[in-house]
Amino acid sequence: MTRSHRRDRKKKRILYGAAAAVVATATIGTIAVASPGLLGAAGDDKAAGTTSLQSQFANAAREFDVPQSVLMAVSYRQTRWESHDGLPSTTGAYNVMGLTKVDPEDVEADASEHLLEHLVNGTGDPSVDKKIDKKKALAPVAEAAVDTDDPKLHTLDKAAELIDGSTDTVQKDTAASIRAGAALLAEYQKQAGAELSEDPGDWYPAVARYSQSEDREGADLFAKRVFDSIRTGEREITTDGEQVVLPANPSVDPVEPANVPLAASGAATNDTPAVECPENLITVCGFIPAAYQQDLGNYNIASRTANGSGGFDIRQIVIHDIEGTHDGAVSVFQNPNKWASAHYIVRADGRVTQMVETKNEAFHAGNKTVNMHSIGIEHEGYAIKGDAGWYTEPEYESSAALVKHLAAKYSIPLDREHIIGHDEVPSVLDTKVQDHWDAGPFWDWNHFMSLVGAPTGAGGAGDVLQAGQLVRVVPPFTSANQQAMKYSDGGVVKTTVPLPVNFGYLYSEPVADQTKALTDPYFTANWQYGSNWANKVTAGSTHVVAESRPDWTAIWYGGKKAWFRNPGGQYTAPVGVKTAITAKDGATSIPVYGRAYPEDAAYTGTGVSVQPSNSASLTKYSLPAGQVYTKAGEPVAGDYYSSAYNTDGTRVAGKTNIFIPIRYNHRLGFVKASDVKEVATRPAVTATNRYNLLARDASGVLWQYQGTGSVSAPFLTRYRISAGWNAYNTVTPMTALRADGTGDVMARETTGVMWYFPGSGKASMPFKPRIKVSAGWQIYDRMVGVRDITGDGKADLLAREKSGVLWLFKGTGVPATPFAPRVKVSAGWTIYNELIGTGDLTGDGKPDVMARDTSGNMWIFKGTGTSTLFSPRVKISAGWQIYGSLVGPSDLNRDGKVDFTARDSTGVLWMFPGTGTGTLFSPRVRVGGGWQIYNLIF
Repeated sequence: MTRSHRRDRKKKRILYGAAAAVVATATIGTIAVASPGLLGAAGDDKAAGTTSLQSQFANAAREFDVPQSVLMAVSYRQTRWESHDGLPSTTGAYNVMGLTKVDPEDVEADASEHLLEHLVNGTGDPSVDKKIDKKKALAPVAEAAVDTDDPKLHTLDKAAELIDGSTDTVQKDTAASIRAGAALLAEYQKQAGAELSEDPGDWYPAVARYSQSEDREGADLFAKRVFDSIRTGEREITTDGEQVVLPANPSVDPVEPANVPLAASGAATNDTPAVECPENLITVCGFIPAAYQQDLGNYNIASRTANGSGGFDIRQIVIHDIEGTHDGAVSVFQNPNKWASAHYIVRADGRVTQMVETKNEAFHAGNKTVNMHSIGIEHEGYAIKGDAGWYTEPEYESSAALVKHLAAKYSIPLDREHIIGHDEVPSVLDTKVQDHWDAGPFWDWNHFMSLVGAPTGAGGAGDVLQAGQLVRVVPPFTSANQQAMKYSDGGVVKTTVPLPVNFGYLYSEPVADQTKALTDPYFTANWQYGSNWANKVTAGSTHVVAESRPDWTAIWYGGKKAWFRNPGGQYTAPVGVKTAITAKDGATSIPVYGRAYPEDAAYTGTGVSVQPSNSASLTKYSLPAGQVYTKAGEPVAGDYYSSAYNTDGTRVAGKTNIFIPIRYNHRLGFVKASDVKEVATRPAVTATNRYNLLARDASGVLWQYQGTGSVSAPFLTRYRISAGWNAYNTVTPMTALRADGTGDVMARETTGVMWYFPGSGKASMPFKPRIKVSAGWQIYDRMVGVRDITGDGKADLLAREKSGVLWLFKGTGVPATPFAPRVKVSAGWTIYNELIGTGDLTGDGKPDVMARDTSGNMWIFKGTGTSTLFSPRVKISAGWQIYGSLVGPSDLNRDGKVDFTARDSTGVLWMFPGTGTGTLFSPRVRVGGGWQIYNLIF
């Protein structure tokens, strides 16, 4: 999509065509998602509450006699349980069930001037583009008629009628959408003459029909995906932060009827055996050849090979959006005067059309070098289309399956330097600036790459960053990262509602000030326009850190230091030590190129003329000395392919012009190997000597405050672990909770059952599934993990009965039976209202225990590391009654000494730096206010 034409997109126009059903996975019954680390338990027959999606699915399934797993799986495959705030997809699908509603006023002809301007952008080769008849290239093509009375485009209307509801409510309300979807599934099952069975496997007819597919293959593909979700289970945290879970049912056995009910057929497609698609898509993959004529035509005949072969190889896959429909794109690509094509088109319902063999060079990217060495995949949809901005799940899934197949076939790395958007293709020359920016801000790169099998690392707990480190930028595609995007409609500037986006804004300083928004020397645009890629760092791209400050990160970007908001390092993921690029010694700056052509001498004797501006760089770009950039591939010889009619052409390969592709800014670029030197990036900051605090809020959500190792700012921005922790009235760490996700926890339910949560070693999910210890723990009014107080290398627990007797539960190191039988320590502990496990406060290598008495005096019980446990108590000081939460999290400032934290009655958290001596602590340091929102800190 170009900046110019996508500004003229109307707000509510819908891409016509049937929106394919997407399978959504959900939790069966009243699943106990409250228990962290668990998928949940089976539900009962009582109606669940109506506040959560989980219970809405349970209630609707019960009301309409649809198995809850079927209902949730259908929804998951439609929208991944996302409501999208009731706004439509580009195909007119609404809310969590993906029900469709497309009226005549919603339709925009896909063969319009906008689609033409988007798809017809030349061959990327200036020497060829000058021959193109622009009048013919931009001449209108036949428009496809849209039957907006087609029932496939009105499943929402039908479903609303089934529940006696309004279409507006079904569009906007999740509960109504789920009820309507359940009613429609039940209706389809009845129409197929099947029973409303309790067995999910009997619901194949309804699921297949829900796909709205016109052919058996498409219906079967959707049904297979739905039952795969039921079989394997799914879990998701929605953009609104709600956890939804579908437990696995490995025994589900879908029964395929001989005749699968289908939507009414509009047109048939002709498959060809030559289609190049993965096995799991082969039945929904067809071949419609793009135009090819002498002196015209939309691609070059070639014999391209696998990446790294050293010849005419395929190195990248480029993701596009059509700015229209499949049929509109086909009409363009089959017209030889358009000089445009792509290898594949993915429909919104997941069906795939191939138009150019992958061995050939398609004209899709507007850059000759990229065209020569890439495969182009177009997608039904729009980069910005008013408030209708999301892509369907079948489209994501089929595209990801195709990309994964092609990457394996051609040895293309599965990362965002090799799986790129059209917006990341570089401009060719100063006189040929690339103005496309699809797939746009609403393409969920994090999700797509996860489907491809190469997760970006999004959703992580964050990290402390340092200059010189390589990171992948992974802003969340959730309500936590929503933006309102500007566009122009008929010359009138409009703004979308805030929607999740796949980027972070870039600034020249660490402040969210639009006057500091990053700019590009090749164009000017309002900072908030979706078309302005200059100030956006995209999900999945890798960059070298230039500087790090609390909640802000600077990267080397386009010859500048560019800042983006990065709360707690949660919008980046460490990549590890890699080789990066910087200017060679002695150079003040080096040129950046938009294409990689051979040196002039390489053309000699080939019969191919030296290309115009053959050695020209992008003169407004440079790579200054001292800046470090990510390699986007290995060094390659510059080359140029001169085509021939109906046979292979001539490839001119350079010998001295060796280029290295780099991630230069939002887009890629090339530098000459002779201009740069390779340097190793710095490793990630270690997490094994940093320690966390965990805190539970009033709603039961557990938050992690990752330690930084700094006295002035000891914790990163909080990170949400999970909900449901209000089921426990006591939670205590058995060992220090490290930033790398190690450290175990004991938690007692209000019923008295004790649960053991082993550390996982994963910062973003620090605990493994809980293990039941035993019941009966309600007899203790104080429990505290005290590290290894007995000196045998295993963590121990102290528990006080209400009578004041203190008991030792000696650790065994066995998760299933973590404690030996209790041993009495002594009586008289009722004088203390707090017991705190601190670790080694005194510096003798043995963990100690602190206790505060009812008068506010703090005492230390110095550990002995033997069966006697403690030396006689020693008074520390008085006045500790002002603190309501006392925690010994271990060494917070990385000085090798155990520290201590306390929250006062006003909600201010204080840190007491340890000294490792008899004085125990240095003067307290204020961490920050607002901690009164937590009812438990540990």
